[in-house]
Amino acid sequence: MIKPGMLSTFQDGGRWGHQSLGVSVCGAMDLVSHHLANLIVGNSTDMATLEITLMGPTLVFNQACCVCLTGADMQAKLNNKPVARFRPIVIKAGETLTMPLAKEGTRAYLAVHGGFALPLVMGSQSTYLRSGFGGWNGRALQAGDEVRFNLKLDDAPEKLNKLSNTLWDTRIYLPSSLGAWSLRKSTVRWVKSTTWPEFTRESQQAVLLTTWRVANDADRMGFRLDGPKLALSVARERLSEPTTFGTIQVPAAGQPIVLMADRQTSGGYAKLGCVASVDLPILAQKKPGDEIRFLPIDVEQAQALDTVRQNAFEELAVQLASMHQHIRDTVSSTNLTGDTIP
Repeated sequence: MIKPGMLSTFQDGGRWGHQSLGVSVCGAMDLVSHHLANLIVGNSTDMATLEITLMGPTLVFNQACCVCLTGADMQAKLNNKPVARFRPIVIKAGETLTMPLAKEGTRAYLAVHGGFALPLVMGSQSTYLRSGFGGWNGRALQAGDEVRFNLKLDDAPEKLNKLSNTLWDTRIYLPSSLGAWSLRKSTVRWVKSTTWPEFTRESQQAVLLTTWRVANDADRMGFRLDGPKLALSVARERLSEPTTFGTIQVPAAGQPIVLMADRQTSGGYAKLGCVASVDLPILAQKKPGDEIRFLPIDVEQAQALDTVRQNAFEELAVQLASMHQHIRDTVSSTNLTGDTIP
């Protein structure tokens, strides 16, 4: 690792099953881009990827590997040559990958075939920054860090060149539900909560008609939204309830907060509802100053959208099966614990 970027952490599908102990789920902010990076490079979708935020790192590779970049357009270059997103890329030992700045979107995801050699903490490799565990030493990457891979490719030049050419000639058709659409969309579908009727009519209209702006107070824990102040018809004390990714809370100050990957495990604020999981990547790719609008849907619609997305992932896996075999055929037969990436 030569330069760490603004915030580069390892994230997987999340640390599930421990919220009752007060442990946040964490995981990738944009789960679609995270899953795509793994799927394209031939991994199971629960392997950790490197989540890169706004300004990316500079990486020098000490071994041959196959990687994939998805999500935000970080203007990535390999040895000063542009790198395509959403495609498997062969990297040779000694080559340098740079990701200077997000041209579109906020978060990019880097997967490596075979995954990163990181310990499991409570069943997950995700970095929990606030508690300082998981991922790489419980923190964001820093200059000088060296992270091992689980696998390495055979570094014979003729094999790497053949694999690189084969992968480049392979056509990849991304279903529309899995493409880069989340970088450009601003309408977020959501399901109303049982406390929605308790908000004043003016507040309900404001939620539906306002173009909200992501406030400066936005991070992996939650996005505060700037816009009209929302109010309840009658203020009352509430019991704390479990939270989830996409829960829209309204504190006493009246500015809604959408809870994100590093959310707290419970909360007692009134809730507008929850963002449909299919549209969480739209939010994850926003940064302070970006705008969003809310579109209400019902639970059945949200479930149907989620099913369409899952079917698209399954179809893509079938499409990529032969390409994955080419990558596996190039894995070094002498691989033991992998090498390092500084």
